[in-house]
Amino acid sequence: MSQKRLTLEPVASHEPLEIDDQEYDAAVLAPVIERDGEDHLLFTRRADHLGEHPGQMSFPGGGAEPVDETILDTALRESNEEIGLEPREVEVVGQLDDIRTITEYAVTPFVARVPDREYVGDGNEVAEIVVLPLSGLLDPDNYEYERRDHPYYGDVVIHYFHVDGYTVWGATGRILVQLLELTTPFEAPEGLDRTHY
Repeated sequence: MSQKRLTLEPVASHEPLEIDDQEYDAAVLAPVIERDGEDHLLFTRRADHLGEHPGQMSFPGGGAEPVDETILDTALRESNEEIGLEPREVEVVGQLDDIRTITEYAVTPFVARVPDREYVGDGNEVAEIVVLPLSGLLDPDNYEYERRDHPYYGDVVIHYFHVDGYTVWGATGRILVQLLELTTPFEAPEGLDRTHY
């Protein structure tokens, strides 16, 4: 696949599936950056000292707080705290399906275009900010998956995207799969349960 740009119209018109049976609510922002004529996605690498998902690649985001009026406010506030992204810089395109995580969160993903500038991690939760090119994420040689027997959800599929020495997988991998399926020719393997690991 040589596609360089995401076709974001299907995200804007997508009617997201919402999950309301989890203990906690969270939101993430999938930031799309145009750089050198190609779309890139911004990820954070979580700090190694964190109790949940240390060292993993994720989109900026986190748990809802009482100060947040909407779940989008959660995504924008957390993105500001984690990478210094100002809400006024964010052009929200749309919302993807909620997903469940093994830590009892219902995570709502938003997709947005953001400026191509230097972002700085908060020094606590974010160990590194990583911007990966669409061409790398779509390269079939960089993608693999495995099936696992989950104690709660049965047969599940786990996606792995290996790009530039980084691996995107887990909940972020599932969000990325839906984003790529909506905006590119990428197709995940058959029989994928989209709400669980």
